[in-house]
Amino acid sequence: MTKSINNLILDMDGVLWRGETPMPGLQEFFSTLQELGMGYVMATNNASKTPEQYRSKFARFGLDIDTHQILTSAETTASYLSGSYAEGTSAYVVGDTGLHQAMETKGFHLVTAAQVAAGVDAPLVVVGFFQGVTYLDLAMGALLVHKGARFVGTNPDASFPTELGPLPGAGSLQAVISTATGIQPEVIGKPRPIIFQEALRRLGGSPANTAMVGDRLSTDIAGGNNVGLQTILLLSGISKRTEIEESGIVPTWVFDDITTLAADFRLTHQSR
Repeated sequence: MTKSINNLILDMDGVLWRGETPMPGLQEFFSTLQELGMGYVMATNNASKTPEQYRSKFARFGLDIDTHQILTSAETTASYLSGSYAEGTSAYVVGDTGLHQAMETKGFHLVTAAQVAAGVDAPLVVVGFFQGVTYLDLAMGALLVHKGARFVGTNPDASFPTELGPLPGAGSLQAVISTATGIQPEVIGKPRPIIFQEALRRLGGSPANTAMVGDRLSTDIAGGNNVGLQTILLLSGISKRTEIEESGIVPTWVFDDITTLAADFRLTHQSR
């Protein structure tokens, strides 16, 4: 029973939508949370969009979500790295708008693939999800890592759920550089604890009354378990029920989707 849950950390891809298609019952799910007085923060490994872009996406689905309730691996990565580098440090970024903006906001000077090809150096290579990635983007990242640059990944997700099915994600792009260099990236997003800790801080919650809701055992559920959160696996995205026993990663609860989860919340919370 989910009676003990007052706060949720919600993944987005595969939980709230697939690509540009909202999950059935999305508006009703958030209405249920509001009616029951439950707190929530969205925490996504997808580093491609800014919080403002995600807010616009929610608005297209008829929902008004504050940017403070949206936490991305791009923000988490940039904040984490800013503690180790002086303002103005050069960084080579393979990623979309969300990652570029987050890194620039934290004071990093971004260099381009063309500049690296022309001989410009950078001590830091950061790779996130980017649908517009080119061979040159990855090749120049590999060149810098070969030369000794620190190699950082926003998240390890090898795939992400879309209307068509699972497609290559940030982890797949990082794997190209790893294959070329023999060096594995340092990963910042889920399942690492940093993003969960920041979400808890924003919620003002504790592990005892907060659950991580996600569709991926290896990141959402494993990471939530590791920091002592209760965890809820939804079967609407990447991981399937059969993988629980195979992986050894066990969520506290398993539901089909946000509709069945909302129904359980209404049943258990209204009876408290």
